[in-house]
Amino acid sequence: MSAIHEQAMNYVYQQVLQRLVGHFNRAERTALQLLIQRIVVAAGGMEQVGDYKVLVAHGGGEVSSYTLALLRAAQLTIAGRAPRTFQLRVATLRHAGMTQATLDTLHRGYGRLFFHDDPRVELLMVENDEVLPFNHQRPASASGRATSQRTMLMVGHLTSGDIRATLCNDTYLAMGDFFQRVTAWDGGVHAVVSGDSVRKQGQLLAWLKKTAQATGAQTPKGKPSSLNGVYARMCQWSDEVHRDLYGEHYVPKADASLGGHRHLAYIGIADLLEGGADNRAPLLNEFMAYAADPLGFHLSHPAYAMPLLTAHLRGLQAECLRALDYEAGVEELFMQAHAYLRHHHAPETLLADAISREGRVSSANYAQQFFGLDEGQLICLLFSPFIHHGERLEGYLRQCHPGMLVALPELHKVLQGKPAAEMLQQWVSDTSGLPLPLLQHLYRKRPVAYSPAVAACSRRQERSVATIEMAFQLSGR
Repeated sequence: MSAIHEQAMNYVYQQVLQRLVGHFNRAERTALQLLIQRIVVAAGGMEQVGDYKVLVAHGGGEVSSYTLALLRAAQLTIAGRAPRTFQLRVATLRHAGMTQATLDTLHRGYGRLFFHDDPRVELLMVENDEVLPFNHQRPASASGRATSQRTMLMVGHLTSGDIRATLCNDTYLAMGDFFQRVTAWDGGVHAVVSGDSVRKQGQLLAWLKKTAQATGAQTPKGKPSSLNGVYARMCQWSDEVHRDLYGEHYVPKADASLGGHRHLAYIGIADLLEGGADNRAPLLNEFMAYAADPLGFHLSHPAYAMPLLTAHLRGLQAECLRALDYEAGVEELFMQAHAYLRHHHAPETLLADAISREGRVSSANYAQQFFGLDEGQLICLLFSPFIHHGERLEGYLRQCHPGMLVALPELHKVLQGKPAAEMLQQWVSDTSGLPLPLLQHLYRKRPVAYSPAVAACSRRQERSVATIEMAFQLSGR
């Protein structure tokens, strides 16, 4: 870079900083100075800050968008005071439920913060266990979608059609692997910066532990002594769940932790973000051009993950398992999610559209687009007819496929692995969306509880949360 070009770019960055800080109120300007102080101290002083690299995980939500804007302001402020500033790595986990609207919001925010041409910033995306440069126009990975579809179906069947677990667990289970990969990739990072409260993160870890224990896994005693240890434990618990899901068909992932720094620091800034969403609105909406997708996947709200698909499943559940109308199940979900949808500026006509004939078709197309599942396969998931030696198979056939009742004994033979007509083997696979070996694995399994992380914790989980808080505090020392 020539001296003239460097001077011109520095001028552009200072203009970005001025516009960005111009949207800060007094409290946010104070928060900015405190964040700068925390980063400089963690780096070992202003002389070392130029060699320091921090990571922020950006899923497209308000908190991570706001955290990213604050970090950019800190990076550019230090650049104006010292010869060099810290390096910033921004990483996104692309999961099956991530909509194009969310990807566009990410890209638009990166442009407003002038990330794309700044060599001090890395923009990454993890998809199907692969670290890639961020590209909001890259089509979703076909193999990644197939993996998510398979896990979604396996979780759905094993949890007896638990809708929250079905839609959320694949993404929750991927979090440990995601953090190990993006903190270790290409030389690693020195610190993770997060605007999420430690309690919220602890609840996820408490759920992971509880879910792993539900599989019969022996969870290690004692608290992790480092942030690397926290992520390694998350991966361990996730592996135990996947091993239980797939049994002998489980294929372990390659170690994602190789290559990173041994002592990974944690810089929590949840205390700097206090004040509520209303105070953040000018910065997010006016500067970042942030637009929440009310129909997208939000990790913090498992009960309403992907509202259209959640409502569609609730409608199918009401119609097929509760002797109610499809519309009753959809309306029930929308009544419960009213405050959530209003906060995310969902269209006022969303309920009316969802319960219409066209809305049901649209929701079915949504399930097909994101997960490759048709309505019949979703209904099969809700019934979960194959688990526990097919104890619900007769009821499922009677309700949904009465013409197949005559083949019930032969279907049991198929699921037991005994010789049976190829046509029946193909029928159970097509009806469920799962290959026959996994259906035979489900046939031998009892139902389990893989309920995703929620806002409230039991007393036992509270103790687990406190343990994780200590681990994060240790990692930041």
